[in-house]
Amino acid sequence: MVARLKDVAELAGVSVKTASNVVNEYEHVSPATRAKVQAAIEELRYRPNVSARQLKHGRAGFIALALPQLDSPYFAELGARFSAAAAKLGSLLLLDATGAEPEAERLVLNGMRSHVIDGMIFSPLAVDADEIADRADDLPLVLLGERAVPPGFDHVAVDSVAASRAMTDHLISLGRTRIAAIGRESVAGTASVRLEGYRQALASAGLPYRPELVIGVAHYDRIDGKQAMEQLLALPEPPDAVFCFNDLMAIGAVRACVEARVDVPGRIAIAGFDDIAEGRFGNPTLTTVAADLEFLAAEALRLLLARIEEPSRPAESIAVPWTLRLRESSMGR
Repeated sequence: MVARLKDVAELAGVSVKTASNVVNEYEHVSPATRAKVQAAIEELRYRPNVSARQLKHGRAGFIALALPQLDSPYFAELGARFSAAAAKLGSLLLLDATGAEPEAERLVLNGMRSHVIDGMIFSPLAVDADEIADRADDLPLVLLGERAVPPGFDHVAVDSVAASRAMTDHLISLGRTRIAAIGRESVAGTASVRLEGYRQALASAGLPYRPELVIGVAHYDRIDGKQAMEQLLALPEPPDAVFCFNDLMAIGAVRACVEARVDVPGRIAIAGFDDIAEGRFGNPTLTTVAADLEFLAAEALRLLLARIEEPSRPAESIAVPWTLRLRESSMGR
């Protein structure tokens, strides 16, 4: 049978009120009494009724995470990190996939589901800063992603300009001078900031920006990277390095080189962004930018819970640590 709080109190030899004070982490309980109650909780495997506790405080008891995709390796891993971080905090997490569709993202912004959640962590792709600023709902909200954010909104993101510049600098340090970029079009926020970092690195090294080496894509998937790489290989002067704006496109680019019998990284060095597991185990392993996803999830949840507790608190913008993972696709074996 499921243990009740009354059972915990009886086993510990205390009142139900005292047992409740321990469960709710009230300070004014003696260490000896707290230890007895906690021992009883462990012995009986008692689990608090989270819904009842949240309703008592006027909350739904759930927070939500809205991501563009759940079948993308990067967003799947990010969702898993959020789930683990929420569990550590004792929070219940709902996942929502918007498909990066404008109407689905507007639904998130305008609170159509706000009656069942206390707050939302949202990674938008289709809506812009003006739409975010003009949202009709006052549900506590934390934004993720590399895009312009209106004043007054909590935001957690990687500095993709700096990370992309560092990755392009790495390719330049290898002696590569015709460095291509794949991913100009598609997701406006991601594409624009990563392209900016790429351009800054070229300018700093005195290398020209060559429009023919910057390839637009419809989506950020393997086939898009493969087709873009085939386009680059067909140029009279193909590149000697390629920076792909995510790992999936980089994996597709490597495949195009394999099929064309172009050595990676001998003739063309290839790098990506995201450090997904597939890139760590490919042949060659993939040079990439790795963000600290555990830090990202923990900070976003911290900001959201703080916003729920204190809606008028000043907004914060948190930069997520990142590092370059230099592997075989640029460094060789």
